[in-house]
Amino acid sequence: MVNFLGKGILKGMVVTFTNLIRPSPTTQYPEQRLTVSRRIRGTELVWSKTKCTGCATCARTCPQGVIHVVTHKGENNNYAVDTFEVDSGYCIHCGLCVEACPYNALFMGYTFERSKYRRNSLVMSKDDMAIEHQPASGYFHPEIAQTLPEQELLVYRGKKK
Repeated sequence: MVNFLGKGILKGMVVTFTNLIRPSPTTQYPEQRLTVSRRIRGTELVWSKTKCTGCATCARTCPQGVIHVVTHKGENNNYAVDTFEVDSGYCIHCGLCVEACPYNALFMGYTFERSKYRRNSLVMSKDDMAIEHQPASGYFHPEIAQTLPEQELLVYRGKKK
């Protein structure tokens, strides 16, 4: 076998041309979106107004102290939630508040897009977190996980119909 000058360059060009004609594995975000995992801990919280009793267990459990709950005494000696806010800029998305909620009123969000231009826009109110407006993930809620679509991976994208 004879070694010739430029053998390494020729091998490199073969690899380059092989990858040049192959379809791109990169997803063009945000135009093309993959389905994320069912149990994703997204960058938002989803709140259920009907299940929340205003006990503030989630606020006491939060290691960062970013959950702010204000209640008043309602009819039938129960609490009505006036303010439920989460500063998602300081939230570390650990999910401890979801696990601590005794009434299953908190869920992790299914989406992960919380980019904002202003810091004040990162504070989520109870209207922003309402379960009617945001999809909930199956994190700590396996009954929800069964209803969500399966995760889509880039390696399988070319093999699907």
